[in-house]
This record gives sequence, structure tokens and C-alpha cells, in this order.
Amino acid sequence: MTLWETFVASVEVNSMILLAALILEAMIGYPDNLHRKIPHPVTWIGRLISGMDRRWNTGSAAVRRRSGIGTVLVLILLPAAAGFLLEAVLTRWPGMVILIIIATTGLAQRSLYSHVRNVLNPLHQGDVPGARQALSMIVGRDTERLDEQAMASAATESLAESFCDGIVAPAFWFLIAGLPGLFVFKAISTADSQIGHLDTRYRDFGWAAARADDAMNYIPARMAGFLICIAGPGGWRVMFRDARKHLSPNAGWSEAAMAGALSVEMGGGAFYDGDWIERENLGDGPRPQTRELADALRVYLRACLLLWILIGVLAWLL
Repeated sequence: MTLWETFVASVEVNSMILLAALILEAMIGYPDNLHRKIPHPVTWIGRLISGMDRRWNTGSAAVRRRSGIGTVLVLILLPAAAGFLLEAVLTRWPGMVILIIIATTGLAQRSLYSHVRNVLNPLHQGDVPGARQALSMIVGRDTERLDEQAMASAATESLAESFCDGIVAPAFWFLIAGLPGLFVFKAISTADSQIGHLDTRYRDFGWAAARADDAMNYIPARMAGFLICIAGPGGWRVMFRDARKHLSPNAGWSEAAMAGALSVEMGGGAFYDGDWIERENLGDGPRPQTRELADALRVYLRACLLLWILIGVLAWLL
């Protein structure tokens, strides 16, 4: 077989495993009782990143940047090796079932829906402290100063951005590179969420993590935006007009698409770890309220279903 034929054959197998993993993860997610016994693999990565942060994020700006590059190299080599090892072991049919289960841990359809719904429900009930606590679990910005409208807006933005980071991007990397691709993406994505900020502490140390995350999300971000536009007609004009206004070269695609689909304005400045980060607005219209957050969840569910269909069609064609 040529290299291309080998790659196509690999994508064919990966697409079938991925479709099964997407459906299974949407059904059961990562059960709470299992989480209490075995922490989610992302928490393992998070602890590793925290350890490197404590030990290596010191010195001058140049030293911090070099240490950040070293951190990213560790987060590529270790997960890739683990993925290759697991795939080598789980090659036969019984192992494929385990492979599907492992793949579900890199996807976040159910958990993202649950986390955003945990913000929406208290907002419906007027429970501002409860909504603020739930929101703090899914956003990097400071939540103490946010009112009900600001929390609805932040949750809507997080839902749109995380549709790429938590679902489309890991699915994309599993599709083309199997478990190694999935594991590396999750490690880099976790690093970006922990240290890839523009505040004083992480501007230099987190630079490499942020750039690696930008590179790995480049194609998936545009795919996510397209899926949201199809799921919520009306997002195309705003997405193509405003996506590049975002500070991130990728997050703007899904956020602008969602803003257009809901006919709202998102974005704007926010506090991160006490530092004010100025950002441009995306979309036209009023800021999202509780009703728009509920609408965003419906758009999100349709976009997830469209992703299933896309993967299924690819598996059938190959």
C-alpha cells in the first residue's frame, strides 16, 4: 500500500470508531460515580501542567518563554507515546470496544451541555450565586462582577467556543491521527486553558501553549463555525464579517457564527485574573439573555447531530 492508501484506510477505521465514540459519549458522558473512583484523564494532564507551571514559570521573560516551549514539547511527546502504545495493544476486535470507550474521554458533548445547562437553570430561577458558581466552571474570566445578563452572555460564548475545543477539534484529530492525535490535542488544549492567557503571569510562559493550540484548532474552528451556521441559519454573514475580530485566530469563527445564528452581540472586554482584556464585539443586536442561552443550547445540539452525520457519511464513502 502507498502512504496515501494507508492514511485513507486509517481514516476509514478511525471514522467508524469516532462515530461510535460520539454516540456513546453523548449517551453516558463520563459518569459521576466513575469520576469519583478514576479522575478524568484531562485532570491528569492538568496536574502535570500545574507541576510544570510551579517549577518552570520563573525567571526573566525569555527564560519563561523557553520553559513554556519545553512544556509544550513534553505535552506532545508523552500523550503521543501513550496513544501509540494503546493503539498497538488494542488492535483486535475486543480491543476496539475499549478503544471506543477511551476515545469518549476526549469528547465533551454531554459534559458541555450539562455545564451550560447548570448555568441556565439557576438563571431561570433567579439564583445569581448558583449561576455564578456554575459559570466559573466553564469560563476563564472573572465571574464575581458579572450580573445575570453578563453571565448569560459569557455562557453563550463559552458554549460556542467549546463546541470547537471540546468536540469538533478532538474529533478531527482522532479522525486523522487516532488516539495519538486525540491525546496530543487534549493536552495542548488543556495547557491553553490553564496557562495560555494574556495576563502578567502567563504572557510568556503560556505563549507556546497558546500558539500550539491555535495551530491545532485552525481547521476545526472553521468546521465548527460552518456547522453552527447550518444548525442555526443566519450566522454566515456575521461569521465571515466578524470572525477575525477576535483576539484568537480561531475562537471567533464559532462565536461569531453563534452570534449571527442568535441575532445577538457577543464578545467585548472582560477581566481575567484581575487584568482587563479588551476585546471587540461580534455580531449585531442585543446582548444574550437567558432566553438566548437556551436557544444557543438548541443550536448546539443540532450542530452535534450534524457532526455525527458528517462522520457517518465519511465512514460510508470510504
